[in-house]
Amino acid sequence: QVQLVESGGGLVQPGGSLRLSCTGSGTMSSRYAMGWYRQPPGKQRELVVTITSGGSTNYADSVQGRFAISRDNTKNTVYLQMNSLKPEDTAVYYCYARSPLSRREYWGQGTQVTVSS
Repeated sequence: QVQLVESGGGLVQPGGSLRLSCTGSGTMSSRYAMGWYRQPPGKQRELVVTITSGGSTNYADSVQGRFAISRDNTKNTVYLQMNSLKPEDTAVYYCYARSPLSRREYWGQGTQVTVSS
């Protein structure tokens, strides 16, 4: 089993920045793909960005150029630097990991990000 624990959410003003972190434990390895999804109020969960073990990324168009993902494979940790935040970025952000062998997906408990003045 894999456990994912997120941190770093909160309230920020439009134009501000936040950094989210997610650390995996259990049977997790550096070979897992990781990433972030989000669920805005009243909407379905959507992709924010994913990153492979080799560092290849896939960003949603809505965050391209504003958000940056990185990972520390020695710590099984992924980071999401969010800049130039907008009210429409308000959502619960979920950490994501996928096994390279079984393709099984794992999710964190979610962390709230609220962008408001």
